[in-house]
Amino acid sequence: MTEAVPAAARTGRRPLAVDMLRRLPEFLTIWLPLLLSAGHLISFALWTIWVSFTPSTLVPVSGWVGLRNYTALMATRNWQIAFDNLLVFGCGFVLLSVLTGLVLAILLDQRIRGENVLRSIFLYPLAVSFVVTGTVWSWLLNPGIGIQKLVNGLGWTSFRFDWLIDGDMAIWTIVIAAVWQSSGFAMALFLAGLRSVDADLVKAAQIDGAGPLRMYRRVILPTLWPITVTVIVIQLQFAITTFDLVRALTGGGPGIATQLPALVVYDFMFQRGLLARGAAAAVLMLLILLAVLLPYAAWQYLQRRQSAHA
Repeated sequence: MTEAVPAAARTGRRPLAVDMLRRLPEFLTIWLPLLLSAGHLISFALWTIWVSFTPSTLVPVSGWVGLRNYTALMATRNWQIAFDNLLVFGCGFVLLSVLTGLVLAILLDQRIRGENVLRSIFLYPLAVSFVVTGTVWSWLLNPGIGIQKLVNGLGWTSFRFDWLIDGDMAIWTIVIAAVWQSSGFAMALFLAGLRSVDADLVKAAQIDGAGPLRMYRRVILPTLWPITVTVIVIQLQFAITTFDLVRALTGGGPGIATQLPALVVYDFMFQRGLLARGAAAAVLMLLILLAVLLPYAAWQYLQRRQSAHA
């Protein structure tokens, strides 16, 4: 008489309790922190949205004022200048960082001598905090102690590089510092993409007589389009949320010439005591960020769908 064999043993499957116990370390080390972080972000985002519709000032209070905080915020000169600066900073920073990273990646892709050293040098700024970057560049761009003073001391007394105190050009000092900080990141992604290009495709182009310039323009660079989109989205996300770099480099000045949305949030919430208006500025920042991230997420989803059906 044969003994009864459990169904789980006959099918080769582990009992559910055993499977859950084996995956407990994975849940505790990966999923639990992720769930807590997501809950933290979502709860505070919802709280900020709620505060933006209340008459809160120094402390949160209940009440409903509708869109009054949003209309008052968008009518202020601070927000108008911050939004204009975001357009200038976002476009200038993203364009220059992508181009600089791509050029550096192409140069390193030539298998030059000392590539590892150069790659480390280009990636080094990523290890520096934005506060340190802003502080150092504020010294370099200060006309009294930086580049202008150095060149003047060498005998070129008519040389001027006073963008840091020029209301029209100060925003470009932030672009310069941000490009220096982030170009290495773009270079790393582009270099990984260049090294993953199909070698047979390159050899076929060489056999057809394509020179280096034509090969990059017609064969290699088109394959980097997904990486380019990723770099642009990540850099735009950084541009929208930039705070500490501007705070350390210009402090939003001269005057309010280099205000960005994150500084407007800080100004209203912690310096003027207008909590609800600062929350409204934070919600508008979130909407701008979603306007960048949601199309990218949809594009990624469509790409995966097309790959699955291919």
